[in-house]
Amino acid sequence: MKLFLETLLVAVATLASLQAGTITGVVRAEGKAGAEVDALCGKYDSRQFKFVERINYAEVHDFVVFIEGSLGGKLTPPEKPAQVMTDRVTQKGATFVPHVLPVVVGTTVEWPNHDEILHNVFSMSDTTNFDLGLYKSPQVGKVTFNKPGRADIFCSIHNRMSCIVLVLENPFFAATNEKGRYTIANVPVGTYKLKAWHERMPAQSIEIKVPETGEIKVDFTLGFKTVAKQ
Repeated sequence: MKLFLETLLVAVATLASLQAGTITGVVRAEGKAGAEVDALCGKYDSRQFKFVERINYAEVHDFVVFIEGSLGGKLTPPEKPAQVMTDRVTQKGATFVPHVLPVVVGTTVEWPNHDEILHNVFSMSDTTNFDLGLYKSPQVGKVTFNKPGRADIFCSIHNRMSCIVLVLENPFFAATNEKGRYTIANVPVGTYKLKAWHERMPAQSIEIKVPETGEIKVDFTLGFKTVAKQ
């Protein structure tokens, strides 16, 4: 009987894996039409604004693509904690890497400090409110995120140090690479709302249908559109 049940469970798991597709695509950012032309004339031509840093949308990354909602069922967070490194980068001083970390609800995140000086990690976000105090290696600060949403993380000593933990309700998500590409594998067949997110731009959602096998390609362009005057 035990052998039969084990065989049945393997068969069910195999069938489930066969009825799952892959979502893949590219996310890119786009500025308002004409913004670059405006930036090169008028007040921006003056010494006061000439050297003001402007966004190069072609180089924007840190996008996250995810299926919205809980999808039902019990979530099993990863046993191994996720990590945001605290390190020193040439010309930039200390920084958190990665800047954006997507995780599923229940995930524990660690902040190992690989810098030579003390750092503090804290957040006053609605998702999770904490303060890990001052520490450096070998001490490792850690927090478990049990509520979905966005948690903005800072260092109380260095104002340029910040990162975002994006806590999601299901495990079907992916951060894009430096070229904006993403892949979400083993997604159960079904109809979903797929969302592309970036911290500085409006998010975008698209309804998709995931096939039993194979890939579905979904690309996004995030940006600010000029609203026509009524």
